[in-house]
Amino acid sequence: MLDKLGASAWTSTPFRLAALSIAAFLITAAGIVGFLFWQTNNLLTEQVLSGLRAEVQELRHVEAAAGSASVAEAVKVRARPEGPGLYFVADRSGRKRAGNLSRLPPELGGGESGGTFRYEREAGDARLAVAVPVVFSDGTLLLVGRDIEEQRMFANRMRTIFLVGFGFLSVAGLAGGLGAGRLLLNRIDQINAASRQIMAGDLSQRVPLAGTHDELDGLAQNLNAMLDRIEQLMSGLREVSDNIAHDLKTPLSRLRNRAEQTLRESGDTDAYRSGLERIIEEADELIKTFNAMLLVARLEAGALEGNTEAFDLAELVRDVAEFYEPVAEEQGLDLTVAADNGVQIVANRHLVSQAAANLIDNAIKYGRPEGKSDSKPQGSLDGSIATPIIAVSLTTTTDAVEIAVADHGPGISADDRERALKRFVRLEASRTKPGTGLGLSLVAAVARLHHGTVRLEDNAPGLRAVLVLPRASQGTSA
Repeated sequence: MLDKLGASAWTSTPFRLAALSIAAFLITAAGIVGFLFWQTNNLLTEQVLSGLRAEVQELRHVEAAAGSASVAEAVKVRARPEGPGLYFVADRSGRKRAGNLSRLPPELGGGESGGTFRYEREAGDARLAVAVPVVFSDGTLLLVGRDIEEQRMFANRMRTIFLVGFGFLSVAGLAGGLGAGRLLLNRIDQINAASRQIMAGDLSQRVPLAGTHDELDGLAQNLNAMLDRIEQLMSGLREVSDNIAHDLKTPLSRLRNRAEQTLRESGDTDAYRSGLERIIEEADELIKTFNAMLLVARLEAGALEGNTEAFDLAELVRDVAEFYEPVAEEQGLDLTVAADNGVQIVANRHLVSQAAANLIDNAIKYGRPEGKSDSKPQGSLDGSIATPIIAVSLTTTTDAVEIAVADHGPGISADDRERALKRFVRLEASRTKPGTGLGLSLVAAVARLHHGTVRLEDNAPGLRAVLVLPRASQGTSA
């Protein structure tokens, strides 16, 4: 595994990026350092040549004033054996007259041109120098030079430092790129290992976090959030499948039995008509269930029905409550509404209306206090409330609105509230009531689509369901 990882690290993207970065840096640095070295060498050379030209000019004045013999005398004074100045004076025949150079350097072409040359100050001590030749009118040759061995050593030292430094940077850069490649490949290998386990069917696996809070940790967190959502959807799918098999089996069986019973009865037309009408009613209930399933699926897929619009939510809530007032009265319940006027919201009007209707319908079905009969109560001898109340209220906050529907029924325990918002979930207490288990799940889907939430709270006694929606819809735009 390590050999494979090491081999992969050499060809990994981080290593290649590091190598390219180091190469670009070295090329740029080499150009800058080379330019500085060239400029420094030119500056030092120009300083030496300027000094030589000034000294030559001074000796020319001496020769013009007192002849070439005076030049030789001046050179004898200046030519110190260990000094940096180098001199050589020869007559027309080439015979040396003065100077600390033993001979005319052959590199200078017989004294006709200047340049660099090597000389020996002591036995075996070869040094580098530069000289400028001068030929006077009587044929006397003057060579004025300077020892530049120290400059040469400085240049060599700088060159060595440059090469060593660049070699060190190259090795360090390649090592850093290899280390970065290994580190990244370790993280990617962890992600791949978790992905393989997930593809094998273990949806509980998650991508491990390194705790560095870097980009890879951010990617791992997003992947884990996606996996959480996928696991929820898969769990919901399994639960929906189970609930469909459980809750739709009974009405389908009842529908078949009704048809079979109708066929067994006498051939009276009225009996057939009555049986077929009951079959149609039960088929309509099944169609409603499937329509609700399709609507919830569309909402969870993020598809808004129609466009969002700005509307008065208080007016909508009152209209929905007014529609359900006769149904509540038939069940012996008193439906009250408390909603301030002028509460504007931007959302899908139809879906919000459907969600509010589902909350009220759910409260009417399950909001009767335990022990109360379904008939409308006529009063109470102990002074308690004669008619159970379904309270619908609309409140506002800084950036959201809350539609709350409270009842005084048996309520939902804290452990079951989150599960009650899922599709086809019907708690044991509601099994005897008509319904499909899709009402609250549709409300939750509408809330998610509008970036809102649903809360199920204890109304002490009873249930208080709260739909929270932002004032400005963040879902599909109009």
